[in-house]
Amino acid sequence: MALHKGGKRRQDSQELRRLSINPFYGAADPVGDMMAAPPRHRLPERPMPPATAYQLVHDELMLDGNSRLNLATFVTTWMEPQAAVLMSECRDKNMIDKDEYPRTAELERRCVAMLADLWHAPDPSSTVGCSTTGSSEACMLAGLALKRRWSKRAAARAEGSRYPGPGARPNLVMGINVQVCWDKFCNFWEVEPRLVPMEGDRFHLDPQAAAELCDENTIGVVAILGSTFDGSYEPVAEVCAALDALQERTGLDIPVHVDGASGAMVAPFVDEGLVWDFRLPRVSSINTSGHKYGLVYPGVGWALWRSPEELPEELVFRVNYLGGDMPTFALNFSRPGAQVVAQYYTFLRLGREGYRAVQQTTREVARSLAEQIDALGDFQLLTRGDQLPVFAVTTAPDITNFDVFDVSRRLRENGWLVPAYTFPPNREDLSVLRFVCRNGFSADLAELLVEDVARIMPDLREQSAPLSKDKAAATGFHH
Repeated sequence: MALHKGGKRRQDSQELRRLSINPFYGAADPVGDMMAAPPRHRLPERPMPPATAYQLVHDELMLDGNSRLNLATFVTTWMEPQAAVLMSECRDKNMIDKDEYPRTAELERRCVAMLADLWHAPDPSSTVGCSTTGSSEACMLAGLALKRRWSKRAAARAEGSRYPGPGARPNLVMGINVQVCWDKFCNFWEVEPRLVPMEGDRFHLDPQAAAELCDENTIGVVAILGSTFDGSYEPVAEVCAALDALQERTGLDIPVHVDGASGAMVAPFVDEGLVWDFRLPRVSSINTSGHKYGLVYPGVGWALWRSPEELPEELVFRVNYLGGDMPTFALNFSRPGAQVVAQYYTFLRLGREGYRAVQQTTREVARSLAEQIDALGDFQLLTRGDQLPVFAVTTAPDITNFDVFDVSRRLRENGWLVPAYTFPPNREDLSVLRFVCRNGFSADLAELLVEDVARIMPDLREQSAPLSKDKAAATGFHH
């Protein structure tokens, strides 16, 4: 989670800005509560009525953006009322207390089995998997498994020593477009990141370039099914083929982890002919975010390994907790069970046909939106929403008087959150707008967005040059 610094404490109550609260919310003391100015950076001395506390928090949160108009996030922002009721009923259940909440634990097990079947595990009954707080934790767990397996291989090469020598530094090969969780993994667990840069019109991992970066200390290659930069799939099968050829030449057996944070819940339903999952023998593990295109509110993710051999047993802790023997592989301990229940509800509610309908509709909305943005004539499409329902645009080559950061700022004035950012090396010259379409972002909302884009264009076309604001302060994120 984000790190925060405490604000300056206001020592004198005379310096506190008075908050005006409707007296009806101050049930205990209407006049006093109307003039109350609770401290912001220390605990208040006295309690306040629940309605007053609620209204204070509620009113401040009104200044947040509207999540339904947030085209920056991949996270689910709409679920059916029945799902919300189920989550409310389970909000007090701790997922870690599997002995106390055995049916919640059973629903987690069923979700793992369903995903193993969906991703064509050789033997779904023996596939190992777990729920997580999201794809970031799932990626950390998958990375740890890759590193521990490499450590065992290196130890065997070092004549039986338990760990490799100090000169053997593990490395992980991936495209420079990976999500920030992989940078964190490499930093936290002292793994060298070997990044394949972008080149020309290639905005993600190149199979041959990835193979060339591998050596005996490579713990694995990460392939992304759905780049957060532009929504494109990385060629997982081609990456595996390049590593097969590498093994034939050198004997190096490099596993592949598929980061399917978004695409692993899209491709199985609308790209059924695409081979990217456990059908490829080199794919060791897969993660996805249930709270993205798994269609569940945050936060829940999933990590699966094709067989027990892919997850070293020593990483699994067996805890005698509250009367039960509980195997667990996680970075944290307590976490809510409501999201796991919501995932199982969504699997039951939609089934394959339902997921196919939702993802196909979302893709059609993305494609239509991309075509309408393209038709304005001021933008150049980099992707068209035909893989993930996500696309990126830059300004047309002849546009010099405004840029994507200007467009993003103007759209924000109308409530639309559309991120603008620059690409990483070697395409730092390229700045883009990215549009993420999700379940609940309807064709009608897309039409309204296009109307607002068209409405701001005349003013932008009249500019003499892009506004000279700090572009780093724009909506420059691509999670």
